[in-house]
Amino acid sequence: MTYAFTKTIDMPFEAAITYVTDALKSKGFGVLTTIDVKATMKAKLDKDMAPYTILGACNPGFAYKALQAEALIGTMLPCNVVVRETDDGKIEVAAVDPAASMQAIDNPALASVAGEVQTMLKDMVAGL
Repeated sequence: MTYAFTKTIDMPFEAAITYVTDALKSKGFGVLTTIDVKATMKAKLDKDMAPYTILGACNPGFAYKALQAEALIGTMLPCNVVVRETDDGKIEVAAVDPAASMQAIDNPALASVAGEVQTMLKDMVAGL
């Protein structure tokens, strides 16, 4: 089982961040965190790298259901979506597969929630 859904898109990096954020919103997700990995690596390690941003996406209704099913599932929330520039200058978008990341937890109620979120994120990526 793969752990992410990916798609390559052809647009400027900053436009891709907005595009993906809007696509997440259309599926009921908000972006709680935005981590500029490139800037962090430069500031903390003085290392250069291609643009790479992690968007911490959350659908509050599904997050609530997951927390009700499994109290410590917050260790795996929010769902991360990566927007990164590839070596050929394209933009790759990757969303975590929540069903894959939560398969080690033996909880059928949680598996059901993860499956629903999986479908939403997979559809979001495919629709880019």
